[in-house]
Amino acid sequence: MSRKNLRNITLALFAIATFCFAYIVYTSKMISYLSADPKACINCHVMNTQYATWQHSAHRERATCVECHLPTDNVFEKYIAKSIDGWNHSVAFTTHQHKSSLKISDYGARRVQKNCISCHKSVTSQIISNAENHHSSKKLGDRKCWECHKSVPHGKVRGMTTAPYNLGVKEQTK
Repeated sequence: MSRKNLRNITLALFAIATFCFAYIVYTSKMISYLSADPKACINCHVMNTQYATWQHSAHRERATCVECHLPTDNVFEKYIAKSIDGWNHSVAFTTHQHKSSLKISDYGARRVQKNCISCHKSVTSQIISNAENHHSSKKLGDRKCWECHKSVPHGKVRGMTTAPYNLGVKEQTK
């Protein structure tokens, strides 16, 4: 094979690979995942319930998906977590390996717990202080905020297709 043919084949393969990558970026709306816009979370229809219930919660005015579910104190950690979650979601939803009831991973739960405590630090510091003064039998550090606040901010329904307000996702107008 001549050098010219080899160069043409290489260029053709490069062009095909570039086109395939551009197509994946476009169809997956990959660029939107770099933003903090909650609508990026509903690019994949399986998150419609979570988005719809969040839309009707008090958190909608104060916190986005990113502010609850990703590290907020370190940009590097935020994008590492976003990459890990993105990969896991892509694999699970593309191969249909997910269950109808979504459950947060342990890694994700630790992030959400840290963000709850950070955002509500005036309340949580008082709760911790009171528990320490009363020698609580269960260490508060072992409990998750949602053990008591089960419906915050996604409601009580955990199925992907059922929620009190899931009549189709609508953008809130102000």
